[in-house]
Amino acid sequence: MAGPEGESMASPSPLSMEKQFEGFRANLEESSSLRERIRVVAAEMESVTRIMHSNLLLVHQSLPISEVLEKAAGQIEKLKGLYGRLAEILHECPGQYYRYHGDWRSETQTAVSLVAFLHWLETGNLLAHEDAEKKLGLGDSEFGLDIEDYLIGICFMSNELPRYVVNQVTAGDYDSPRKVLKFLTDLHAAFRMLNLRNDFLRKKFDGMKYDLRRVEEVFYDVKIRGLSPVDAAQEQTQQT
Repeated sequence: MAGPEGESMASPSPLSMEKQFEGFRANLEESSSLRERIRVVAAEMESVTRIMHSNLLLVHQSLPISEVLEKAAGQIEKLKGLYGRLAEILHECPGQYYRYHGDWRSETQTAVSLVAFLHWLETGNLLAHEDAEKKLGLGDSEFGLDIEDYLIGICFMSNELPRYVVNQVTAGDYDSPRKVLKFLTDLHAAFRMLNLRNDFLRKKFDGMKYDLRRVEEVFYDVKIRGLSPVDAAQEQTQQT
């Protein structure tokens, strides 16, 4: 049967069909092999982040902060090396970043949360996106730090702050709630500038308000008890 322009509409010959599917088979096998290599690296990343998380948990046990930071920071270079291996694998398939991105996405979000928490313990400030990229050895045009992964990692980081505040107050640091409350309030306000869709990132951001509320409760409890160094100083000034 002929088409509108007189061209044949005959079905592809069995030979051309076989050739096409042979190409599909080769493509799928190549993709499967590459994905398996990525998963091996991602598994190593998960192991490193687990160790780093265990090291950072020691901050809740009132150990010397310098000791905790030193142990955790030692894992960052390992993560950087693993991201370097991932970058080498992805360079074999240019333009395919988001095709395989899901195979290490969860590990990246965890890595960002830990590196950001470490940075906050050191400085009291938020780790910027570009600084997170540098710490993890990313930033390549073909292999950077996805913005959503960074934001989700920061949300994960905020989950550690209420526990940190409670333990710091228990250890006698009554100014910690004020500092953490200011940081979390500013962070929450910054997130509100984003037009987030109703997805996982939105859900994690919604959880941040509960972190903020828990820190507020600790702050007001310390304030009511008159344990806040700022309130104590003001009271002493008024008496003199």
